[in-house]
Amino acid sequence: FEFLYENGEFYFIEMNTRVQVEHPVSEMITGVDIVQEQIRVAAGEKLRYKQKDIVFRGHAIECRINAEDPFTFVPSPGNIEFYHPPGGPGIRVDSHIYQGYRVPPHYDSMVAKVISYGDTREQAIRRMRIALSEMSIQGIKTNIPLHQELMQDARFIEGGTSIHYLEHKLADKSEVKA
Repeated sequence: FEFLYENGEFYFIEMNTRVQVEHPVSEMITGVDIVQEQIRVAAGEKLRYKQKDIVFRGHAIECRINAEDPFTFVPSPGNIEFYHPPGGPGIRVDSHIYQGYRVPPHYDSMVAKVISYGDTREQAIRRMRIALSEMSIQGIKTNIPLHQELMQDARFIEGGTSIHYLEHKLADKSEVKA
């Protein structure tokens, strides 16, 4: 089940019977491999955890890397001419691409997820900044520059942003250009 919490109210959004695209964030802060647990349960094994066993530790951030223009969001299919994923402590990359891979025009434009973990929010942000600076995907446009900009934004760094944060940030940027 997915809920939105805004202005002191919970709103039901959806129920999915699949693993959520953002599951790596939950995995990073709980230490639970959600996919492994789903496979074990599907194979008839007993779930190894009770709710009381799940403890949140640290902070995690996920940046979804899409094959699209970073500011117009126009899709950017094409050939990956060079690919270098980031690494290091607290960094996870989930991706299916490789040098020579062709990003098709008719499917989801997500080509990678970069997840950073830190004991504090500040550490997670610092690690994500470094990871995004190390990541290189050439041959197509990606939204990496947008993520880099967001990781420098004072409102994001302070925290407490709403679900309208990106919408407002992009609108503010448009007004500055006009």
